[in-house]
Amino acid sequence: MQRILITGNMGYVGPGVVRHLRQQFPHAELIGFDMGYFAHCLTGAQRLPESRLDRQLFGDVRHLPAGLLEGVDAVVSLAAISNDPMGQTYEDVTLDVNYRATIELARRAKAAGVSSFVFASSCSMYGAGGEGAKTESAQLNPLTAYARSKVMSEQDLRPLASDDFLVTCLRFATACGWSDRLRLDLVVNDFVAGAVASGEISILSDGTPWRPLIHVQDMARAIEWAIGRPAEVGGNFLAVNTGSDHWNYQVRDLAHAVADSLPGTLVSLNADAPPDKRSYRVDFSLYRELAPAHQPRRTLLDAIDELRDGLLAMNFRDEAFRSSELMRLRVLTSLRESRELTDDLSWRALVSARPAEVAQTVEA
Repeated sequence: MQRILITGNMGYVGPGVVRHLRQQFPHAELIGFDMGYFAHCLTGAQRLPESRLDRQLFGDVRHLPAGLLEGVDAVVSLAAISNDPMGQTYEDVTLDVNYRATIELARRAKAAGVSSFVFASSCSMYGAGGEGAKTESAQLNPLTAYARSKVMSEQDLRPLASDDFLVTCLRFATACGWSDRLRLDLVVNDFVAGAVASGEISILSDGTPWRPLIHVQDMARAIEWAIGRPAEVGGNFLAVNTGSDHWNYQVRDLAHAVADSLPGTLVSLNADAPPDKRSYRVDFSLYRELAPAHQPRRTLLDAIDELRDGLLAMNFRDEAFRSSELMRLRVLTSLRESRELTDDLSWRALVSARPAEVAQTVEA
């Protein structure tokens, strides 16, 4: 790979992806393209993550600048309004960014001669999953705008795939683990933050829903595999559950695992909460078959321990962290309240700029 474009690289997953791709493709030109919403949300980073890139571009995936895809061999599509609360608040924007912009990016990538398109999809599309572990052929039941955007994207990416344009949709389990731009609006990260800050884990449901998990570092390894996979492995279009069978957990078991790593932590359930329909176990056997050398290596205890140690190193003690800027929705709300962002989450100062003028280049 000579040139790799990563959209949405300045979020939670992106820093680990950039670091891993730099290690695995040391001679490739790595280019980031991001809106910059969360650029300031660094957490204990010893180095600016984007310094590992050859170029960092700032721009909106809804308005791609001319020349962005020139000479690009692979695209990693991470850009998204990235969780259910944000999707509920910004439903139209979620569909614009996660779905329509993704398909337009793929179309332009194919026209520009890109050979590999990697899309960060999600197991959340299984929704109310019932009892059995879901394979890739299971019926999809998206319950949120975020999940629907992933289903729609996969549906419209499929016909674009060809012998010269391989499309890989990685249906990631729920992310967890430390990042240079940590999010606490994810189940394991939330539980560790609660235990560190207050000695208490407050489960907002009855604790019974199932969640498959994956460490952000293992997500990066999966993306590396997807970039380089040949058509003989999975075909021109591939949608694959990405994670490990060992990482299917009920929410209450996650809470108790965290409590075991931070002795003295109290776990409280909300027995009166309405049932959380977002419950699904996932079968990852296809990924295990196709990518035997890129299987998840990190364990749940690894994730818990590094989150604990990282938060303690930051002197984290914010018991009100669910209202802090470590929650992505709070960041967007703050930027709107300060009138930096418009209602459709465009930068107000750039809203009248032409697409070619929106992207600014910073040489790393």
